[in-house]
Amino acid sequence: MSTPINSMTHKPLRWHKEWLERYDLSGPRYTSYPTAPQFSAGFPEQEVEQAIERSNDSGRPLSLYFHIPFCDTICYYCGCNKVVTANKSRARPYLQMLHREISLRGAQFDEQRPVHQLHWGGGTPTYISDDEKRELMGETRKYFQLLDDDSGEYSIEIHPGGLNTNTLGVLRQLGFNRLSMGIQDFNPKVQAAVNRFNSIEEVSALVQRAKTEGFHSLSMDLIYGLPHQSLTTVNETLEQVVDLNPERLSLFNYAHMPHLFKSQKQMDASALPEPQEKLAMLESAIERLQAAGYVYIGMDHFAKPDDALAIAQEQGALQRNFQGYATHGNCDMMAFGVSSISAIDNIFVQNHKDINDYQAALEQNRLPVSKGICLTKDDQLRQAVINQLICHFELNFTDFDTLINQLTPQSPIHSITAQPFEHYFADALESLAPMIDDGLLSLRDRKLTVSLDGRLLIRRICMAFDAYLTTTEKSVRPQYSRII
Repeated sequence: MSTPINSMTHKPLRWHKEWLERYDLSGPRYTSYPTAPQFSAGFPEQEVEQAIERSNDSGRPLSLYFHIPFCDTICYYCGCNKVVTANKSRARPYLQMLHREISLRGAQFDEQRPVHQLHWGGGTPTYISDDEKRELMGETRKYFQLLDDDSGEYSIEIHPGGLNTNTLGVLRQLGFNRLSMGIQDFNPKVQAAVNRFNSIEEVSALVQRAKTEGFHSLSMDLIYGLPHQSLTTVNETLEQVVDLNPERLSLFNYAHMPHLFKSQKQMDASALPEPQEKLAMLESAIERLQAAGYVYIGMDHFAKPDDALAIAQEQGALQRNFQGYATHGNCDMMAFGVSSISAIDNIFVQNHKDINDYQAALEQNRLPVSKGICLTKDDQLRQAVINQLICHFELNFTDFDTLINQLTPQSPIHSITAQPFEHYFADALESLAPMIDDGLLSLRDRKLTVSLDGRLLIRRICMAFDAYLTTTEKSVRPQYSRII
């Protein structure tokens, strides 16, 4: 579902510290709805096959994701599914299994469906050799229709530390046109504390080479809240990043959860900045980025106004999926590799997280499915509502009335004065009332609009429409990071 062009979308954010502190809870990031904790083990392979058949019948374009979990060294803050080893030969058996999965899946999909979006993530995808990169892309082309006119969004995550600039030339030849670069912080003391090293000189050289090679867009990731960070050090890093002038920038809140991610135990927790200082870091960063011409897309993401991400949002075409915000909506996503998650028609399905389980399944010519979920009509409705809010900051109830009437034909909606949306989501709207009173939202003419003050709290607003947060016992709810 899309929204008309919204001239209010790219207005500067306003900062309201009191509200941020009041509503800064823990909650999902909503790269999907339902979120991954709702997936069930033992998901039937037949359900996957039937979803792929429906997907083929739809003719929708495809989005492909490839998970390459290897890293040379460990970044202590990282919570990704990864294999840390300096022995590059460790990747070879995994890549052979990845090729096998591509062939098994490729045989199920209509080969005429164009691939509008492709992404390599990790880990560190550039860990594998250039020849291995060529082999993986070549294997993909055997089974899927990749676009050769550079019109798709084909992206890859890179760790700039120690990366040869010539690799960017190889990536461009393979069809990649967007880079996502994990910077995190340039301060030497912070880098030592988190075991993540990339100098400003290395990054600058890569930025220049990316421009020479004609990449469409460069995204840089920063993290605030790391050990030894201060308002001063974060501002220094931000100034260096602004000078590098990436088209997109992400500013992530570090969530310290060593009970979930063992590598975080290697950091000095006493060196973490206090919550008040983290808020000051975020406020200062937002002000600086807006002054530099970036617009707030949502959920920690910023972009230049002429970047495809900002244009898609302005035109009402922005979507959100397992890789975050996406410019190419209406795609079914097929994901390959350990722990990767696919979104096909009305199902989400995840591969085994353990690399041995993943390989064991493929060695038996079985698809490496670990768990999944089949979305109900209610799930799909709430997914559309959350996607609309998180991408466009407004919700027109009329757009959903027909869907709700189809979902509940026997409901008492038709015999009461309340409109379908207000009736179906009465509990959600009631829970949002305090935020409406505070000015984070407005409700007029059957339209819910997130104010400039409320956009940083969009996760909290979306939680009101999450049925699983209200039906799951608190004692068994998954642990999420804090919003701010």
